[in-house]
Amino acid sequence: MGRLDSSLFPPHVLREYALLADGERGCLVGPRGDVAWMCAPKWHDDAVFASLLGVPSAYAVTPAHGRYVWGGRYEDGSMIWRSRWVTSDGVIECREALSFPGDPDTAVLLRRLLATSGPARVRVLLAPRAEFGRFGLSRLRQSDGVWTGRTGSLHVRWSGAGKARPLGDGVLELDVDVPEGAHHDLVLELSTRPWEGPAPDADVAWESTEHAWSCAVPRMDVTIAADDARQSAAVLRGMTSSTGAMVAAATMALPERAAEGRSYDYRYAWVRDQCLAGQAMAACEGLSLVDSAVRFVSERVLADGDQLAPAYTVTGGQVPEERALHVPGYPGGRSIVGNWVRGQFQLDTFGEVLLLLAAAAGHDRLDVDHWKAAETTVTAIRRRWKRPDSGIWELNPEHWAHSRLMCAAGLRAIGRHAPTRQGADWSSLADAMVADAARDCLHPTGRWQRSPSDERVDASLLVPGIRGAVPASDPRTVGTVEAVRRELGSHGYLYRFRQDARPLGEAEGAFLLCGFQMAMALHQQGGHTEAMRWFERNRAACGAPGLFTEEYDVEQRQLRGNFPQAFVHALLIESATRLAGPSAMPMT
Repeated sequence: MGRLDSSLFPPHVLREYALLADGERGCLVGPRGDVAWMCAPKWHDDAVFASLLGVPSAYAVTPAHGRYVWGGRYEDGSMIWRSRWVTSDGVIECREALSFPGDPDTAVLLRRLLATSGPARVRVLLAPRAEFGRFGLSRLRQSDGVWTGRTGSLHVRWSGAGKARPLGDGVLELDVDVPEGAHHDLVLELSTRPWEGPAPDADVAWESTEHAWSCAVPRMDVTIAADDARQSAAVLRGMTSSTGAMVAAATMALPERAAEGRSYDYRYAWVRDQCLAGQAMAACEGLSLVDSAVRFVSERVLADGDQLAPAYTVTGGQVPEERALHVPGYPGGRSIVGNWVRGQFQLDTFGEVLLLLAAAAGHDRLDVDHWKAAETTVTAIRRRWKRPDSGIWELNPEHWAHSRLMCAAGLRAIGRHAPTRQGADWSSLADAMVADAARDCLHPTGRWQRSPSDERVDASLLVPGIRGAVPASDPRTVGTVEAVRRELGSHGYLYRFRQDARPLGEAEGAFLLCGFQMAMALHQQGGHTEAMRWFERNRAACGAPGLFTEEYDVEQRQLRGNFPQAFVHALLIESATRLAGPSAMPMT
């Protein structure tokens, strides 16, 4: 075969990919059993498999002969995926997972081939390419049915593939015949460390992974759409590292809009996103992920104070500067690594930190250091709230209404759990911030507007009412909800803001985060039936595996942007929890 042909595994639409994740890294599996994306050893490290971006690399498990159709499902409350192919001769499945919980230095990818109906013949292709294709598989050796080698700085070990054939240029090919009712295990390991001891036993690794997932994800019985909420909780857990940090998305460089340059690297932990996830899990008693969020966010606040960055690597380091990556890229996108957000000041993030800590305090989950983080956050707000910031949408610095109002919401929420005198002081600061926003960001119609110089409505302005910056019954809240629905809603989906004179759907995709927030806002105001319509419409904007991106192209019914987007899963969970309760949302 020689050099791997990149056309063997061209990219699919995003709705057809499943995610495997173990907390430390993730991989996307396509409908031909191809691992199209995987970074190792950690989320933000260079990709080992990147056919998604046109890098000729592969770890594919595919029916060897004839025609077939693909399907698949997650096992309940886990990131264990079952690919399923119905062929002309029978049914083949591949059960696959990253061994969970993950080792920060070693990825273990488990794949179990099953002949469900009739015998199965499967072709397996392994061709890792470390550092986005720079290094192929080298130093190949086979001993006792186990292959070892290197790709860049990573050590590779592949078990269950003793009969694989080297095809040159670091490509291994294997044909596997599985009798009906039987199975065959493949175990691929990628590590920063040289191998010591035997390869893992597949049965033991599967049993350990199954048990760990059964303990990691709550039942979610307090929600509507409990199965989807539970699966979303599994996604959040799979994207949360042992450091407590949750990455915003598993991927990079997947375009939000074709050929418009809006491609970003989201393989980092955004403080705001992590706070949203923590608040969602606090609402449904998922306290393990609440603790993880509080731990990571508090550590960053105590380390950086009022210089808190919007995002960090999962190890707490700086997000690297954005740079071009010279690979073909996903169609319509540009390949970039790093993110320009590293230099921004986003005031609303401080408010989200306080909302997270308040949600945790409501479950008695804060210790002395966490309260110090709360006090540090309040001090940062005092110092910086009158300065322009880049806001939730990471735009040019402005005096955004949303930023000030979210800080006010956070101050009110944490103040209710603080000693009386301190709580009263923080509440007074919140009053001052709301009054300041009302002075320069109240539209003549009585609703909130984006900034003193921008009279447009913004979907983010739904959130201060939901979070308690001002009451749900306040005319400013009511007017804002109505204006957002009227001006930014389309076909049951919501857009962030009107970019220009073009129709909403021509400027960008609908923001699923905002759609779930609309459901919560309407429910809060007593419109339960309409809230359910918004919830169900946005819940359906996913692919076959039930994963969401940040944006949804309403006209083409396609997922847009990096995949999967953690905060959309978080808002599905929270809205599913809130809509299961009474319309009057309780204060934190």
